[in-house]
Amino acid sequence: MAPTSLILKPGTAWPDAWERSLAAAPEAFQDDRVRNLWAASWRSDGRALPATSPVDGSPIAGPPRLDGDTARQAVRAALDAHRAWRHIPLPERAARVSATLDALTAHRELLALLLVWEIGKPWRLAQADVDRAIDGVRWYVDGAGPMLAGRTPLPGPVSNIASWNYPMSVLVHALLVQALAGNAVIAKTPTDGGVACLTLACALAAREGVPVTLVSGSGGELSEALVRAPEIGCVSFVGGRDTGAGIATAVADVGKRHVLEQEGLNTWGVWNCTDFSALTAVIPKLFDYGKQRCTAYPRFVVQRSLFADFLAAYLPAVRSIRLGHPLAVESPDDRPPELDFGPLINAAKAKELADQVTEAIGRGAVPLHRGALADARFLPDQDTSAYLAPVTLLNPPPSSPLHHAEPFGPVDTIVLVDTEAELLAAMNASNGALVATLSTDDPATYARLAPQIRAFKTGHGKPRSRGDRDELFGGFGHSWRGAFVGGELLVHAVTDGPPGERLPGNFPDYHLMP
Repeated sequence: MAPTSLILKPGTAWPDAWERSLAAAPEAFQDDRVRNLWAASWRSDGRALPATSPVDGSPIAGPPRLDGDTARQAVRAALDAHRAWRHIPLPERAARVSATLDALTAHRELLALLLVWEIGKPWRLAQADVDRAIDGVRWYVDGAGPMLAGRTPLPGPVSNIASWNYPMSVLVHALLVQALAGNAVIAKTPTDGGVACLTLACALAAREGVPVTLVSGSGGELSEALVRAPEIGCVSFVGGRDTGAGIATAVADVGKRHVLEQEGLNTWGVWNCTDFSALTAVIPKLFDYGKQRCTAYPRFVVQRSLFADFLAAYLPAVRSIRLGHPLAVESPDDRPPELDFGPLINAAKAKELADQVTEAIGRGAVPLHRGALADARFLPDQDTSAYLAPVTLLNPPPSSPLHHAEPFGPVDTIVLVDTEAELLAAMNASNGALVATLSTDDPATYARLAPQIRAFKTGHGKPRSRGDRDELFGGFGHSWRGAFVGGELLVHAVTDGPPGERLPGNFPDYHLMP
């Protein structure tokens, strides 16, 4: 049962985080709004939209949305900065990026606190997001020399459009590596959250002379400037397939360098398997951040004869999931709670998923587990409209989005199969994914089936992750377009190499323009 007398941990309220942000970067924060950063200047332009925290529905800072004309001015200014920065020697670029990392480290807890309020990350995961950004970029700083040997920056700045779920370890990480490689960088703040965290991070980078542009606005309004403008040297996108498909068409038409990571239905197959204790141990970890991750596993494809064993392993694990207010404690001296997840990104997303679950059940899906918010950790009388307890459905109908698309929330679906052909068909339901896993006792069976699974990374009884250092990362089918990244390839994706170089990745039948 959930504790009955919880309080908000002192010093962690949104007004506390906002006051600390104002003190840390007064140039970037103004009264109750954030500013846009372009032409090396923080500007109070754009129409600031209201926003609320998914944690409890309270007001927070919204994005100051620019119009298309202003975004084009920002892109032209970024090109001027790029032309100067690309000639800065690597040791100087590395020194400025290192100084930025030191500043991010000094503000680690504030950045994490902003992530909690803006996108609902539990404290542990918010800190991990900040740490992965800092540690990851340091690895590139330390090894930049060999990675950049014989390579030059792109002709124009790199434009970054990313989803809201990992502002630091995906977006800020990418920005700083791209800048280290000699490029000016542009970022669009995600519409659904993270603007204050990104603003603080970019303010710290700009102070060290890193050429960063940070703008807010709708994708439709800014895409002409951030995607199609001739000044842009590369487009890096993380998000949904519909938006990604439009960007892919735009960049392919002109041969522009691109890295487009898109959603896919990552699947976990169970075939001729007896090691169910390993599955029980990993299930709670698969619910980190409410499965609001590009490498989450929302679909299990299970051999019918093993279904009873699977349920015996799965259900106790999913019943142990901990969720609630990320900063609710029993006494002032307590640390923030260890939660698997807090709210979804907003109340609309929680309602959308709840409606999809209801509709799927109405069309024949069998509910195997439905968690209850009454068992979660909440403050008295707080708004819980953005929260959704874990749900598990057996055999969602083909007409349901839960059958073929990534839910991006704590909803698992299970499909039963009788043959290997059915297993592969069900695991490949979304025509391409980033990761997959196959649990099977026989190594030969894994070696035979894994290459037929349409995922870029496939694990043998273990989950796979995005990764950025020791191995490259990409996707199959509709889950990825353009250059693969990870390790030195993340640097190669945003630099030019020898004439005629062909970067590893999913490209149409043409060579990238130099």
